[in-house]
Amino acid sequence: MRASAVAARLGSLADGFAALTGWRRFAVAMLLGAAATLAMPPVGAFPVLLLVFPPFVWLLRGTGRRWAAFWAGWAFSFGFFVFGLYWVAFALTVDLDRFGWMIPFAVCGLPALLALFAGTAVWGLQRLNLAGTAHAMAFAGLWALAEWLRGHVLTGFPWNLIGYTWVDWTPVIQATAWIGIYGLSMVTVLAAAAPAAIVDREGRWSRPALAVWLGACTALAGFAIAGTLRLSDASDDTVPGIMLRLVQPNIAQADKWRPELGPQHLANQMELSLLESDPPITHVIWPETAIPYLIERDEAVQQAIGSIVPPGGLALVGAPRASAPGEPQQYWNSLQVIRENGSIAATFDKFHLVPFGEYMPLRDWLPLDSIAAGSTDYSSGPGPRTLALDGLPPFSPLICYEAIFPGAVIDRSDRPEWLVNVTNDAWYGQTAGPHQHFAIAQVRAVEEGLPMARVATTGVSGVIDAHGRVTASLDLGRRGVVDAPLPVALPQPTLYARIGDTAFWLLCALSLAAPVAARRRSSYATAEESPHR
Repeated sequence: MRASAVAARLGSLADGFAALTGWRRFAVAMLLGAAATLAMPPVGAFPVLLLVFPPFVWLLRGTGRRWAAFWAGWAFSFGFFVFGLYWVAFALTVDLDRFGWMIPFAVCGLPALLALFAGTAVWGLQRLNLAGTAHAMAFAGLWALAEWLRGHVLTGFPWNLIGYTWVDWTPVIQATAWIGIYGLSMVTVLAAAAPAAIVDREGRWSRPALAVWLGACTALAGFAIAGTLRLSDASDDTVPGIMLRLVQPNIAQADKWRPELGPQHLANQMELSLLESDPPITHVIWPETAIPYLIERDEAVQQAIGSIVPPGGLALVGAPRASAPGEPQQYWNSLQVIRENGSIAATFDKFHLVPFGEYMPLRDWLPLDSIAAGSTDYSSGPGPRTLALDGLPPFSPLICYEAIFPGAVIDRSDRPEWLVNVTNDAWYGQTAGPHQHFAIAQVRAVEEGLPMARVATTGVSGVIDAHGRVTASLDLGRRGVVDAPLPVALPQPTLYARIGDTAFWLLCALSLAAPVAARRRSSYATAEESPHR
């Protein structure tokens, strides 16, 4: 087929999407957003984005009014989150009598709120009044900016950022060591959206759009080449004298907090911890809230856990913690480090709590129980900390979804040598959620240049090296252990660890400033040529 015929067909297709109005525009935008979830883990089909973003950009051309653009962007993002976060509702099925009524709010309410960010980005795009290549560039910048805001506003929820589509492409994901996941998202969206502008409204090929598209694709290819070179020079060294055991007990959430099963859960995890190993285990890690006891108040439980600690080693155990008797009542979701003699060597309290799960926002106006904490909210800890203990390289603990926040997983003034992420993804059953959570953790390791040991109640548990490579793992829904040495950290912090999101902000500024400047030059030239100036 001749190039002119291809251009004509693409132009006709673009006109068809731009002509959609009313509920048809809304429905198509929502379906495109739903299809985009196929690019996310665990599927990770990046080419889907090339089939989704161009039609969406074409559709936006027909939204003459700004609020029409807002609702189109909102619909796309709503479809993306309904299908990408469906697993959130599974947490409410654990206690249907108390929380079943909230399922529609989880399935539709959370996506509706998150979609406001994309809707606002598209509304802002419409205000810029751009076309063609400039429109596609600004779209990528504003989309990435909306992702950044979603990750920070009202405690943030940076889940399923577009950049995570590359998690299975280990060379490409190395780019996050330089520009972070938000930067990779922006380049990815630009590469996926720029084809929408390669044919102009007259059905002709647009050289500037082709140049921008090829530039974005070249950047991704450059990341892949640079990442491959980075990986070819990557060390497989491990920390001498350290052999970790990650315990995955595979306890269903419906059984986890049943009082009569508490002793059985403790015995189950002790049994797994004591399995024979060659070479011998030096340290044991249990998942988030591994046992339903207040360890600091129960010497018998402390002694029981101490009995599974390898000689000279430690046990890192997720457990709730309470304030001392006589003090104001407080509870923390904690990681407690236990010695051989059962004493507590260190404690870390979760600092980034889950809204509605571990505390109820606006409790004075919403007198409801939170899902995990009930009627008494958890208190938050002071923030990222580095724990330094004898016989173990200093580490930064992360509990549950604390690992999803780029640039907020370590104490910058006291860099650790590895990350420990304990979580309880049993809430979400056999869904995509735990797989997505593990993939996100891989990217944190690359960004920081630090290995990570990740332990989940029902999976996925594993050890990730400083380049995001999984060195050992146990899949979702299996009972067992992961025995693995601890990979070494990169000797120096990555560029991202040093400058944070600076590269992302520069990319955003370029994607917005270049098209706006081009439009102003075009307007000035038009005015100069006008006979009525």
